Amino acid sequence: MGGSGAALAQTMLSEIGTDLSKWPSEKQFMSWCGLAPHKDVSGGKVLRSPTLPTPNRAGQAFRQAAISVSRRPTACGAYYRRTRAQGGPLFAQVATAHKMARTGYPLLKYRVPNAALGEAGFLHNQRERDDAALRRSAAKLGFALRPLQPAPSTA
Repeated sequence: MGGSGAALAQTMLSEIGTDLSKWPSEKQFMSWCGLAPHKDVSGGKVLRSPTLPTPNRAGQAFRQAAISVSRRPTACGAYYRRTRAQGGPLFAQVATAHKMARTGYPLLKYRVPNAALGEAGFLHNQRERDDAALRRSAAKLGFALRPLQPAPSTA
């Protein structure tokens, strides 16, 4: 679960157990943990989307784990730093906790281990996604992107 440690695993097992049949989907599990946004909508417009407060310790444990991975060289740590730059520390804490819980759900429910993606792999994938988005935007405007050619040296 991205550098979470034994304390998170113990808290998860004590709070939710090994049977996740109570939550048929990841979305329901995220909502129970208090890591899913609750959208207040009026007139078709989203006014705010805070997470609902929940007293369970599973969500609190995921939030603490998100803080603990913030400086580690892992994919979750890189994700935390990126979202912190975009939306601030509280946004990054909940977003990273949500990502960690989403990653841990199949591990607990189906006993399927996930492939560990390091910080370098996460940043490489993020750069590829950013590059693809720029290419799509340029194509939509009628342009084509090409890599920069190194300038010839004048010696």
